[in-house]
Amino acid sequence: MADNEERKTKKTKNRPSCLGYPVSIFFIVVNEFCERFSYYGMKAVLVLYFKYFIGWDNDLSTTIYHTFVALCYLTPILGAIIADSWLGKFKTIVYLSIVYTIGQVIMAISAIHDITDTDKDGTPDNMTFHTAMSMLGLILIALGTGGIKPCVAAFGGDQFEEHQEEQRSTFFSIFYLSINAGSLLSTLITPILRAQECGIYSKQSCFPLAFGVPAALMVVALIVFIAGHGMYIMESPKGNILLQVMNCIGFAVSNRFNHRGKQYPKREHWMDWAEEKYDKLLIAQVKMVLKVLFLYIPLPMFWALFDQQGSRWTLQATTMDGNFGAFIIQPDQMQIVNPILIVIMVPIMDSVVYPLIKKCGLNFTPLRRMTVGMVLAALAFVAAALLQIQIDQTVPDFPSNSQTQVKFLNLEETSVPVIVEGQEPFVVPGFDSSNDYMTLDKMVVMVSAGDRNATAIFVRGKRQTVLMNANGMQSILNDITEKPNQGMNAIRFVNGFRSPLNFSIKSDHLGSIAYLQASDYLIVTHGKANFSIVNQEGQTCHYILQLGFGSSYTVLISSNFTFGESCTENIKAVEDIEPNGIHMAWQIIQYFLITCGEVVFSVTGLDFSYSQAPSNMKSVLQAGWLLTVAVGNIIVLIVAEAGSLPDQWAEYVLFACLLVAVSIIFAVMAYFYTYIDPAEIEAKFMEIKPEDEKKKGLEMMTKDNLAYVNNEINSMDVKQTKI
Repeated sequence: MADNEERKTKKTKNRPSCLGYPVSIFFIVVNEFCERFSYYGMKAVLVLYFKYFIGWDNDLSTTIYHTFVALCYLTPILGAIIADSWLGKFKTIVYLSIVYTIGQVIMAISAIHDITDTDKDGTPDNMTFHTAMSMLGLILIALGTGGIKPCVAAFGGDQFEEHQEEQRSTFFSIFYLSINAGSLLSTLITPILRAQECGIYSKQSCFPLAFGVPAALMVVALIVFIAGHGMYIMESPKGNILLQVMNCIGFAVSNRFNHRGKQYPKREHWMDWAEEKYDKLLIAQVKMVLKVLFLYIPLPMFWALFDQQGSRWTLQATTMDGNFGAFIIQPDQMQIVNPILIVIMVPIMDSVVYPLIKKCGLNFTPLRRMTVGMVLAALAFVAAALLQIQIDQTVPDFPSNSQTQVKFLNLEETSVPVIVEGQEPFVVPGFDSSNDYMTLDKMVVMVSAGDRNATAIFVRGKRQTVLMNANGMQSILNDITEKPNQGMNAIRFVNGFRSPLNFSIKSDHLGSIAYLQASDYLIVTHGKANFSIVNQEGQTCHYILQLGFGSSYTVLISSNFTFGESCTENIKAVEDIEPNGIHMAWQIIQYFLITCGEVVFSVTGLDFSYSQAPSNMKSVLQAGWLLTVAVGNIIVLIVAEAGSLPDQWAEYVLFACLLVAVSIIFAVMAYFYTYIDPAEIEAKFMEIKPEDEKKKGLEMMTKDNLAYVNNEINSMDVKQTKI
C-alpha cells in the first residue's frame, strides 16, 4: 500500500495544471460533453426512426425504444464490475467507447435507405438488413454508454489529490454542466438534422445525418479522451464493493436455507446468517443498504412514466401543430422542454419552495417529497390523456375493414343532385365536393348523378372519391386512409380542363394528367407550397397553397380554367383530411408537471439514499437506482406489447392510476420508515466515537467511492437522470 502511494506521489508531482486544476480533467469534461451529445442526440430521434424509416407501428416502436433504454441502465453494473475488478477505469472507458462508437456508426449506416434501394423508388428493398443493422447498433450503444456511465465521473475524481477537495467539488459541477449542455444542444440540433432531406436516388428524412453527427461526436469523444492518456492518474483495480455485497447476501441466504430446521436458533435479522464468513461491520452496512433498497421497490413505476417523454409523448407530438410563428418545432424537439425546465425549477425549488414550506411549519421530509413527485408525474399523464382526447377529435374516423367511405367531387360550375342507394338525396355544389365522407356497408350500389344512373363498385376498408360532371359519374379515386406521416401533407390534382396538364412543385413532377383524371399524391412539407401548372404549349400558372401539418387536399382544376394573371380563380383546394388542429405548446403543461415531479423525486431520492447508506457503499445504491430506471422501462414495453387498450388516452390514464396506487403504497412504506445515522451505527462496530467516523470512513473509502459521493452531492443542481 505504501509503495503504491509512493508511486502515485511521484507520478503527480510534475503533472501539468491550469488555474490549480489538473489539465487532464479538461479532456474528461470534453469527452463527457461529446458522449452525452452523442447519446441524447441519437435517442431524441430514435422512436421516429422506428416509426417512419423501419415502418413499425406506435406500440412496437415504443417497445423497442424502452428495451434499448432499459439495457442502457442495466449495463452500468457490468461496467462498474469490469472497471473495479479487472481492467481499471481508463481501459474500461476506452474499450467500451470503441464499442459505443462502432454502434453509433452502424446506426448511421442502417439509416441510409439508398443502400438497398435497388429500384431507386425511395423505399429500401431489404428492410431486414436495415432492421438487423439498427438492432446491432443499439446493442453496442447500450453496452458502451451504460458500461462507461459509472466510470467517467469517478475517473475524473481520481485526478485530484487529497488537498484538492475544493477543486474536485468544482469539477463535478462543471462535469454535470457538460452533461446538461450536451443533452440540451443535441435534443435541439438532431431533430433539425432529421427534418432535412437527403439521399442519392430520392430525398427522404435525413436520419443518416441525425445519427451520423452523434457518431462523429462519439469519435471526437474517444480521440479527446485518449489524447489525455499521458496526464491521467490511473489506479489499479481494487475490487468491486457491489460484488462483496452480493456475495455476502448470497452466503446469508444459502446459510439460512441450510440451517432451516427447528433445531437451529433464530437470529435477529436474516443477514445475521452471514456472520460465519463476514465481519459484523460489513453485515451492518449491508443491512442499511437493504433497508434503502427495499424502499426502491415501488420506484420503477415513476420511471415508467418519466421515460415516455421520448416515446409516447414524442409520437403524440407528431399529430400536433408545430408552428410557433417565426420558427417550426419538430415533434422530437419538444423533449428539450424537460432539461430547460430542470435548469429553471431546481433553484426555484431549493431557494423558494422548500424554504417557504419550512416556514409554514410543515415537515416536508425526503420521502414525502418523493411521494409528491410521484403524484405530480401521475398528474402529467392525466394532462397527456386530456390532450390526447382533444387530438383524437381532430383525427378522421377512417373506415373499418367491412365498410367504405365515399365523397363526391363536382367538376361542373353548376350544382348536381346525387342519390346514393340507401342514403338520403343531397346536392353537390358546383366546382366543389360533398360535405363529408359517407360510410357505406354495401360495396355495390346504384348512384344517380344529375340525370344519369350508374352502378358504383367500391372497395372495403378504403376511402374513395367519385368524380362527376353534368354527364354523371366519371371515375372513382382511391384516397389516403391515414394522416400523412411526420406532419407532411398529401396533395393531388384533378384535371377538369379540356386538355392535359403537367403539375409540379420544385423538383417533383407528376407528369401529364389527362382530362377527368387525377394525379398521384405529392407529399409536401408545411408552409407555402408553390405549384406549377403547365399546358402543352408551355404556358404556366403558379398556384400557392398554405399548408399546415398532416393534411390532405384534392386540388380541382375547373373546366373554365385559363392561363394568365387570374388563372388561380378557377382552381379550388378541397380538404380531405384537416391539418393537425391542436398546438404543440399544449404539451408544455404535461412537461412542466413531470419536470416538477422529477425535481422533487429524483434529486430528493438520491439525496435521501446517500444520507441513509454507509459511506463506502454509495456505488451500490447508484447501481440500485439505475436498476429502478431499467425496470421502469421494462414495465412500459410490457404494457405497450401486452396492453389491449384501443385508445392512447386510456393507456395514459392507466399509467396515471398505476402510479397513484404505487405512490399510496410508497407513502405507507415511508410512514413506517425510521431514519438512521449510518455513521453512528458504523461507529459502534468500529469502536470509535461518532464524531471521528467521518474521518475514519473517508480513510476506508477507495477513490472510486469517494468520487461517487462527490459525484452525487454536487449533482443536486443538475438533472439526475443524465448520470
